[in-house]
Amino acid sequence: MDFLKSAVASAIAKSSSFPVTIGDRIDLGDSIWSLHNAIKKDDYSQCCLFTFDISLNKARLPLAKNAARKLRTLRHPGVIRVIDVIENETHIYIIVEKVTPLSWHIKRKSLSEETIKWGLYSVSSTLKFINNDASSVHGAVRVSSVFTSESGEWKLGGFELLSSMNEDDAIIYTYGSLLPDSGRYAPPEVANGGWSAIKKNPLGAPDAYGLGILVFEAFNGTFMGTDQLGQPRSIPGNMVQSYRRLINANPKIRLNAGQFVELGRKTGGFFETPLIHITEDADRLGLKTEDERDEFLGELDALTDDFPEDFFKMKILPELLKSVEFGGGGPSVFGAIMKIGLKMSDDEFESRLGPVILRLFSSPDRAMRVCLLDNLPLMVDRIPQKDVNNKIWPAMTTGFIDTAPIVREQTVKGVLSIISKLSDRVINGELLRYLAKTASDEQPGIRTNTTICLGKIARNLGVGSRSKVLIAAFSRSLRDPFVHARNAALMALNATIDVFSDEDCATKILPAVCISLIDKEKLVRDQANKTLDSYLQRVRKYASTMSDTALPRETATGAATAPAPARMGNQSDTSWAGWAISSFTNKMAGASGEMASSTTANGSANGSALKQTQSLPASGRATPTVNVIPAKPVTSSPRPTASYTARSSTSQPPEPVETFEDDAMDAWGTMDDDGDNFFDASSQAAKAAGAPAVAFDDGGEPDFAGWLAAQSKAKAHKQLPKGLTKSNAAGEGLNIRPSVPARSISAGAGVGNGASNVKRPTVGSARTVTSMTVKKDVKKEVPKPIEADMNDDDWGDAWD
Repeated sequence: MDFLKSAVASAIAKSSSFPVTIGDRIDLGDSIWSLHNAIKKDDYSQCCLFTFDISLNKARLPLAKNAARKLRTLRHPGVIRVIDVIENETHIYIIVEKVTPLSWHIKRKSLSEETIKWGLYSVSSTLKFINNDASSVHGAVRVSSVFTSESGEWKLGGFELLSSMNEDDAIIYTYGSLLPDSGRYAPPEVANGGWSAIKKNPLGAPDAYGLGILVFEAFNGTFMGTDQLGQPRSIPGNMVQSYRRLINANPKIRLNAGQFVELGRKTGGFFETPLIHITEDADRLGLKTEDERDEFLGELDALTDDFPEDFFKMKILPELLKSVEFGGGGPSVFGAIMKIGLKMSDDEFESRLGPVILRLFSSPDRAMRVCLLDNLPLMVDRIPQKDVNNKIWPAMTTGFIDTAPIVREQTVKGVLSIISKLSDRVINGELLRYLAKTASDEQPGIRTNTTICLGKIARNLGVGSRSKVLIAAFSRSLRDPFVHARNAALMALNATIDVFSDEDCATKILPAVCISLIDKEKLVRDQANKTLDSYLQRVRKYASTMSDTALPRETATGAATAPAPARMGNQSDTSWAGWAISSFTNKMAGASGEMASSTTANGSANGSALKQTQSLPASGRATPTVNVIPAKPVTSSPRPTASYTARSSTSQPPEPVETFEDDAMDAWGTMDDDGDNFFDASSQAAKAAGAPAVAFDDGGEPDFAGWLAAQSKAKAHKQLPKGLTKSNAAGEGLNIRPSVPARSISAGAGVGNGASNVKRPTVGSARTVTSMTVKKDVKKEVPKPIEADMNDDDWGDAWD
């Protein structure tokens, strides 16, 4: 029969009409109840289920029914909250909020002293209500009667003996001894005269003694008998005297729960703790004045990390969120929110704090926005990437152009926190445009922080824009009047050395850094030397991997045997001018060596026509065909004639495809445009003389033809070698004027400048005077540039 009743009860519990789904069992120790975790079927929230099996414990049925009835009728924040009570012939079910036995925490010793005081204050206040307001006696105050809720608060249960002293037949008089471990926890007067003895003593005396045992267990662990109570052991010193009065053997002078609370709340009392103050003030946070709210937040900041996290999540956090969003709490309250949020899981943070944070980013309150930017590093990892791109970033963009400098500065700093979650389109488009504005900000600190920001996000920039943006930004910062901005630029260059190409390091960055070597501030000079050493090592390492020459092997051999260097005069001249002449000679010899020659042994002897065709340069410019026709038979010994192909200008590698918006790149500008032509002396000389650009591309080397002409005029007594004698008939036989100063044919200049065809002049009695026919689709008259009168001491001005 008992088996049938148990089966029926199990079927009822599993039926669809039962309001909860029963889960695993919780160890409750010696109790008339079995406790299970459960889930409500209507909203799937967690709860707990107390179950009493009538068939197995029929003698204690009155205790179970009394507990169910009292829990239904007695409502107090310190009492377990009852959801529903179900009774049938076999079982009594009490569905309550999600709770955990306090004994679990006591055994693990996981509670701090402040948390225990907070819990004892809650239980004492509840007992004060039961004794004074409800005129009742609990009768079973012990660790097994106390539970912790989801918020970490201590909740009083164990109402099996709860009785009103206004009732003559109170259940505590009859069934008090049936409660498990009643003898171990019974006060001395009950142990000597039974539960009826409580009628002769103060109403709260039995519960006061039980509260004393609870204090001992909470601080020291398991309670074995009354002989242990005389040694307080781990009980705090300021609580010992009150504790001794709780466990006094004489019930008439015993301290009751209400008096225990009052003693603890006195100035300097054991219940005067920040946690207890916060518990009482949290519900009224929205109604507090600004000074009261600041005092509350100060107490909240004073809390250590070992306080109950669940209490802050469930009780304090909702009040703080309401205060910061609707109650004018402001940045100070948000700081407290973040302190609690750091202890949450990612899912909890996203669900409970995420929506509020996203709304606050749109707040017009500058103080609130600055507070959000300050705390952005703590919360950005817990916010989904889509929310960062679609909600937080658009709200942040207004900070770059805000009139308040503090907002602009914090916005620039905030970029470092969210850069990993921004899309490439945003980084290489909007972000670069806004940083270009702050890089020119009127506040030097903002300019400095922008430089630091660029250095830290360098590797997040697109490959196509990275080097251009960084070189332009850092070069501008190197000229900043603010010393820390210049120092930040040097440090950023040193930190981002790996993002630049070897050519950029040598041609763009090193020249810019060298200026800082003589900076007026030693701080900048020292950093410039460190940065310079780093880049020099990089460039030297790259140069060591380069070949000795870029010329082909056979061409280099031909250039070595070319007669041009021998015609340049004194090659042993070690002066700087002599070096320049030697360099020029090598240039001409190299140019001759690069020409593809084809020699016809008997071309001049037999008078056959020699055809010379120039190849199409890499730059794509059309090159006319030059036909050389001998004017008369050669009367002297035959001399081989070579057909040359003019060297094309060096082609530049294609620029990488830009992956960001053009206006973002244009906002940064470039380095000094003159830097690309820094070593193009001919271009600068032409600009100085007002002459048009020369069509011929000589690879960026200086044009020394004009300089040689000036030398021949200035130093007429010096006889130049025969090969460098300037022909007076250089322009004879031409259909158009040359576009550059005439160069000596015998100096290795080839056949003109690549833009026109000229007749080869007569050089000596052994050479044949030839006429040249110019074939070109378009003829253009270009005025001959005026040759400057230069001397040995001032030709270098063209390099300045």
